[in-house]
Amino acid sequence: QVQVVESGGGSVQTGDSLEVSCVISGRIYPTNVMGWFRQAPGKEREFVAAVTWSGGNTMYRDSVKGRFNISRDSAKNTVYLQMNSLKPEDTAVYYCGVTTGRLSVATMAPRAYYGWGQGTQVTVSS
Repeated sequence: QVQVVESGGGSVQTGDSLEVSCVISGRIYPTNVMGWFRQAPGKEREFVAAVTWSGGNTMYRDSVKGRFNISRDSAKNTVYLQMNSLKPEDTAVYYCGVTTGRLSVATMAPRAYYGWGQGTQVTVSS
C-alpha cells in the first residue's frame, strides 16, 4: 500500500521560488509514475507535472513549462517540485499521487492516480 506525504508549501510573493516535496512510503516499482497536481478553491484538480520512476522522464502542463521542474530521488523515495517565477494563478493545494505506465495524455488524469496525500498549500500574492 503506497502512501505519500506532501510538504514544503507556504506563502510567497509573485516571482519567488518554492520547492514542495512528496515522500513515498511503500513499494515503488520501475513502472511507476509520480505526479503533482493542484487544486484551487472551486476548481477541479489539475495536472501539473509527472516523472517516471525509472529513467526520470518528465511531463508538464503548458502553463508551468520553463518555470517548474519535477525530479525524484530514489534513495530517499522522494519526489520534488521546484517552482520558480511563481504567479498568483499558481495558488492552490498541491497534491502528489502515484500511477503506472508511460507518459501520455492519460498521465494527466487525476483518476489514474492513487495514494494521494493531504496536500500542501501554496499561496502566491501579488
